[in-house]
Amino acid sequence: MLTTLNAIAPIFLIIATGHLMFRFRVVDETVWSAIEHLCFYLLLPALIIRTLSRADLLGVPVVDFITVLIVAILGMSAFLVGTHALFRKRFPQSGPSFSSVFQGATRFHGFVAIAVIGPLYGDDGIALAALALAVMVPLLNVASVIVLSVYGHSAVKPATSAVTKKILTNPLIIACLIGLLFNWLGVPDILFDSIDIIGAGGLGLALLAVGSGMQLGHAAQHKLLLTLGVLIRLIGMPVMIIAMSWLVGLDGLARTVAIIAGAVPTAASAYVMARKMGGNAELMSSIVTFQVIVAFFTLPLFIYIAEQL
Repeated sequence: MLTTLNAIAPIFLIIATGHLMFRFRVVDETVWSAIEHLCFYLLLPALIIRTLSRADLLGVPVVDFITVLIVAILGMSAFLVGTHALFRKRFPQSGPSFSSVFQGATRFHGFVAIAVIGPLYGDDGIALAALALAVMVPLLNVASVIVLSVYGHSAVKPATSAVTKKILTNPLIIACLIGLLFNWLGVPDILFDSIDIIGAGGLGLALLAVGSGMQLGHAAQHKLLLTLGVLIRLIGMPVMIIAMSWLVGLDGLARTVAIIAGAVPTAASAYVMARKMGGNAELMSSIVTFQVIVAFFTLPLFIYIAEQL
């Protein structure tokens, strides 16, 4: 447990540093936007390519690992939609808020997951985290767009072709495909070393950007929904993954990585999607922020549980 805390504490310290730098305007807001853009489109994709290109994937239980993640996501999605349907008549204007709770409960922060898994489990863990990204990013983007299209208050609904294009051009998904291709074909040392150097700068900047996006001002307005959005994600999702792992027979490092993927906070990009597609953006901002704070306590607990199973 102490080893886990020692590995995780620097991550949250970096996030807190990013928040303080943003709050005291050490770095201009436009610079934070550029940092997020650089991490998303270059630095983290390079890290994923570097890791997958030379990972030993033959010993990974790929089918069981993917099955656990997909069934857990679909199960949680069905539970949330079904629960909302029961209360929709009583709260007819709850659609936008529900869409934010849905995103908060189902999506995951790939930056934080990789930052946690890397120091604890090395390249083998990051390879599994990259596979999780390859599975979860397209599935969760599709689910979030569908839910926002149905429950959001925006009159502008995205076309199917636009959604498909967004998924196919996601740099993290492209990076997973390139990494798997390099794993199969091989990659020259010069190219690998170049990608390695670029990717090494990604995690620190990404975590600073996570901190810069934290907003504490709207929490009092949405206490109940905020609490639900935090607890369902940080406790409900990892518990569901543990149950699925037991049913499927997934164990070892693959199970631990799957549980961590379920226990990290939701994606910061959920706020942008909520704002653009008619979700409750203020609630989404609060959920993203407080999940990061609460995860400091819940994430080590679930890592400890995963390692003791």
